[in-house]
Amino acid sequence: QVQLVESGGGLVQAGESLRLSCAASGSIGIVSLMGWARQAPGTQRESVAVITGAGSTNYAGSVKGRFTISRDNAKNTVYLQMNSLKPEDTGMYYCNFKGSTRRTNYDSWGQGTQVTVSS
Repeated sequence: QVQLVESGGGLVQAGESLRLSCAASGSIGIVSLMGWARQAPGTQRESVAVITGAGSTNYAGSVKGRFTISRDNAKNTVYLQMNSLKPEDTGMYYCNFKGSTRRTNYDSWGQGTQVTVSS
């Protein structure tokens, strides 16, 4: 089982930056995909950024050029650097690890960290 713990959320003003971190522990095995998704009240969860095991990245159009996803394989940690934040970036941010061990495939989510951007 893989456990994910996010950190780094908070309340900021528009234009400011935040860096989210997500540390994985447990039976991690081989990670094929790491990512961040967010959910605002009354909306569906949406993918924000992903990074593959090979290092390829993909971003939602709304954050491209402002957010950067990165990883530290040695620490089993994925980061999301968020610059030029906007009020519409407000929401609960969740990290996600997809991978496999000898026994099973997994698709794990963290509990989330709140990001609030005031105008």
